[in-house]
Amino acid sequence: MSPSDEIEDSSAPLIEHLTELRSRLIKAVMGFLVGMIICFTVATPIFNFLTAPLCDVLASRGQDCDLIFISPQEGFFVAIKVSLLGGFILAFPYIANQMWRFVAPGLYRSEKGAFLPFLVASPFMFFLGAAFAFYVVTPLAYDFFLGFQQFGTGGEALPDGDPQNAAPLSVVFQGSAQEYLNLTIKFIVAFGLCFQLPVLLTLMGKAGLVSAEGLGNVRKYAVVGILVLAALVTPPDVITQVILFVVVYGLYEISIFLVRRVEKKREEQLREEGLWFEDDEDEADMDEADAASDTAEDPLLENDPLMDEFDEDDDDDPGMVNKD
Repeated sequence: MSPSDEIEDSSAPLIEHLTELRSRLIKAVMGFLVGMIICFTVATPIFNFLTAPLCDVLASRGQDCDLIFISPQEGFFVAIKVSLLGGFILAFPYIANQMWRFVAPGLYRSEKGAFLPFLVASPFMFFLGAAFAFYVVTPLAYDFFLGFQQFGTGGEALPDGDPQNAAPLSVVFQGSAQEYLNLTIKFIVAFGLCFQLPVLLTLMGKAGLVSAEGLGNVRKYAVVGILVLAALVTPPDVITQVILFVVVYGLYEISIFLVRRVEKKREEQLREEGLWFEDDEDEADMDEADAASDTAEDPLLENDPLMDEFDEDDDDDPGMVNKD
């Protein structure tokens, strides 16, 4: 067999994998486009559903829920954004199935059993985070934002005439539909991704990339990182940032608990198989520490003249045996 034939034979599996990956990606994109088209046909009901938090807050203040288009093309782009979000959510099970069918043939039976629960838990946690953002965080945020409105007598705007005798200026909310949708989607996506933290860290713990002890040791750095994340992905209001910080930090502590359980389960499995040598490793570490402490020199004793005199007396003593 010539070297060129060997190269061609070794490259054949890679070509097959790339072909399979291309096929799965094409099917996933087609599924997303189908879901997007379906959602585009019902974009108006979906948008009305997404405006429920805002309308509830306005209704509690005795205001009408009216959003406006500030440009002619804004209505079309609102429908496109609604279709993108709805199409991804609708097609996600099919996309996840294509991902699994590409990865599964290269996994062992035990690896499939370990990876499949995380593939199921990931969309569940995303939907849980999205629901928490939509039903809890978004109403609180809009109630905070709309609290800065000011109303004249009867809610009218500043009338013409003498400003001294006029009613106070009325500044009321007349929101852009596109701006409202952008902010709501930002809430949903941000909390949905943050709720992936336990899934990600637990999967990394199962792979041996992180440990519960290590996550606990970097807890103070995690707090700073979560604070920065809350400031970046949420609007500049304290209420939303505090809620996101509390939720993500709670998820971080839950992740430490889950990683600890994974480590305990792995230890029990290794003990059953007779592959756990904790005592031997501890004894080896203690021996190495003792050897290092014996060979270490104390700089205070090294420079002590009394110790030098003691060493000279030992050299002059005929009873001392020269080890050299």
